[in-house]
Amino acid sequence: MIAKLSWRNLWRNKTRSLITVTSISFAVLLAVLMQSFQKGVFDHLVKNVVSFYTGYIQVHKSGYWKEKILDNGFLLNDSFQNKITRLPGVKGIVPRLESFMLVSGGSFTKGCMVVGTVPALENQLTGLQEKITAGKYLEANDRSVIIAEGLAGKLKLKTDDTLIILGQGYQGSMAAGKYPIKGLIHFGSPELNDGFVYMPLQLAQELLSAENLLTSIVLDISDPLQMESIQNNIISLSGEGYETMNWKELLPEISNHIKADGASLSIFTGILYFIIGFGIFGTILMMSVERKQEFGMLIAIGMKKVKLSLMLIQETLLISLIGVLIGILLSLPLILYLHLNPIRLGGQIAKVYEQFGFEPYFPTSIEPGIFLQQSTFVLIIAALLGLYPLWYIHKLNPVQAMKR
Repeated sequence: MIAKLSWRNLWRNKTRSLITVTSISFAVLLAVLMQSFQKGVFDHLVKNVVSFYTGYIQVHKSGYWKEKILDNGFLLNDSFQNKITRLPGVKGIVPRLESFMLVSGGSFTKGCMVVGTVPALENQLTGLQEKITAGKYLEANDRSVIIAEGLAGKLKLKTDDTLIILGQGYQGSMAAGKYPIKGLIHFGSPELNDGFVYMPLQLAQELLSAENLLTSIVLDISDPLQMESIQNNIISLSGEGYETMNWKELLPEISNHIKADGASLSIFTGILYFIIGFGIFGTILMMSVERKQEFGMLIAIGMKKVKLSLMLIQETLLISLIGVLIGILLSLPLILYLHLNPIRLGGQIAKVYEQFGFEPYFPTSIEPGIFLQQSTFVLIIAALLGLYPLWYIHKLNPVQAMKR
């Protein structure tokens, strides 16, 4: 009986109910949109960091990250490799041999990072082949290199030209070689775009007189949420001779940047909820004042305040639930559209993002938990504010309430 009364009361004054539903729907839409942007942008930033170079997890010999020299390289034995690849969540590993060397083209010389890697595995992890802007991608048996586009511009080189590499090899040996440029790659980050040369792993080991030596192995994992648990498993397998680091430890400045932005967005989200709460409270307050005479009459003819309160609670929950459902239905197509067509930045702001190595666009996240979480928060806010009519009824004097 109370439930029927609650439902009918919602539609006795359609304008009032419509205002309340609209307020709650708009609140859900704003909350979902903000959270979706926050999650989408942060996931995109992490993906950029990982896909550019570092990967989610790297394994080195202990001390390598503090002193990046070839003498701190290691030999990857089959037993250790098999243990890592068998771990749940590990899709594969990418072995690398890295060294800072001088590269030259004609009369121009520049220092850069020379990376020896397995081309197919590197492409699976970082999508390096998709960054080719001229020429072709590497193959495992090539005796050629691909270089960053910015570096090629500074050295006045193009595809099929010869790149001279000079530096120190393993255990102080001389490392020097000439290699044809098979392709050019473009990175969003100017720092990366000005200083990377890639070659097949075996060719790099030959150049550096470092047979079978690696400086790092990068893990390709299936679920980023399992990163820390996978890292802990590798630490327990590898022992003290190795250091296992995730991308947050490899790039603390990027991690801190994301944390700072996350804290700022949390403040804005809190302000949004505060505004949402006032909007919903305003409609509930309006409803209570408009129905003051009705409440007084119901109490006067014998309706207990407990039953009246129960009816109002059900009205609040029903109208809140309707508002939340409409808010979700309104937000779904908008979030999906912005996910498929992210907002792209231009001008100086875009250049700033590119300097940090990020693509200058803002996608939304379509993770189902966002809709559920934000809808629940708004529903809780509406339910808590719905307690106000109960206090209003408790203090209500029916005789005074029925006076016009």
